[in-house]
Amino acid sequence: MVASWSELSPPAKTLRLIHVAIAVIGLASLGYLWLCALTGRRDRLLAMACGALSLQGAAILVGRGNCPMGPIQARLGDPVPLFELLLPKRAAKAAFPVLIATALAGLAMVGARYARGFQRVPPAA
Repeated sequence: MVASWSELSPPAKTLRLIHVAIAVIGLASLGYLWLCALTGRRDRLLAMACGALSLQGAAILVGRGNCPMGPIQARLGDPVPLFELLLPKRAAKAAFPVLIATALAGLAMVGARYARGFQRVPPAA
């Protein structure tokens, strides 16, 4: 059962808004990571995006594959996980593994481009 916005307590509404903001930052960070992976751009914003993704990854590890905010949400009277507000239950369950794989692939691509930029070129004969 999805708790509608009007049924939520003020603390549950506040947590849901914070949770949405964290999700938006995560998705924007993932998008910027891939923009940099595809264009070769490296800047401070990329470092911040990688930091944000790392923090979210650590939180998922703490939650053992689930968002650690879920139990807090439930205690405040918001029993529906954030992704289940937007996606069917099965797709919501698959979201974390897909997003983690996408982030790791983007990081690998950025790392490969970075390493390639520092390879020594043999002197011309």
